[in-house]
Amino acid sequence: MLVILFLLIDALVAWRDPMTGSRRFEKDDFTKTLFHHDWDRSGPVFFGNSAVTGAYMEQKAQLPLVEMGMSYGKITDLREILRRGLYEPQGQLVIGIDVHTMLDAMQTDPRFPWTRPWYSPYLFHYRDYFQDAGKEWLNNAFAAAKQGKLDFSTFEPRWIDKELYFGREPADQLRKDWQRYNDNYNWMTLADMTDNLDALDWVIDFAQKEGLPLKVIWMPLNPDSAYPEPPYWKPLKERVNDTLKARDVPVLDLSGAFKPDEFHDLVHLNQETGAPKFTAEVDRWLRSFEKR
Repeated sequence: MLVILFLLIDALVAWRDPMTGSRRFEKDDFTKTLFHHDWDRSGPVFFGNSAVTGAYMEQKAQLPLVEMGMSYGKITDLREILRRGLYEPQGQLVIGIDVHTMLDAMQTDPRFPWTRPWYSPYLFHYRDYFQDAGKEWLNNAFAAAKQGKLDFSTFEPRWIDKELYFGREPADQLRKDWQRYNDNYNWMTLADMTDNLDALDWVIDFAQKEGLPLKVIWMPLNPDSAYPEPPYWKPLKERVNDTLKARDVPVLDLSGAFKPDEFHDLVHLNQETGAPKFTAEVDRWLRSFEKR
């Protein structure tokens, strides 16, 4: 009976889905995208990881796409979004690929709606976030009780904006970033990207089946010679470009189009000069298809 009661409560909480709807809980970048677009789940999309978030200024674009850059976003995440019908791209699907978008072992955000296995209870899967919200609830209630008040509703709304990148990191921090990437990822090969390469094939099939215009942009990489590019970068681009060419998917390569001072770090453009230039380049490219 206790198990049944727990499952019923869990099903009710999952149905209400406070991880998505309540500001008591931190949000993943996919949910933040929906929040900032009035919960609309359709439209032209620019998907990618945080490199897209930092580079594409939707509000300044002449042909705006829904900026769906997600911290730790991968092609496998896009496959899940499309497979589960969580968002319906309309008119345009642009995918930004940087040096980390295709890495199978890249960490993910456990708050993404598709990361919870079907057999995992909602309350258990998001237990850390419920614990955080519960502590805040008790602390506020206790503070109010000491003043002779009854308060179970006060809370601090969690941050709902995505992370942008301003200015430029100092050289010592850039070296630390490069060393971290080198230790964690730069030893990888195409064999460590199998799932994401398969996911890209799946997305291409999906777009062609749905009659959805699909395009790919190679995202900028800091060209400073002090921070060599990952050894897998060129083989990855060759492998993916061969697939895109064979499937007639348009490609815009901006990987080497920006100067070091237009970056915040190694993979994120800064908001002052890099992001406006990137957005203008994307607009120019998209307009070229209208002229054709």
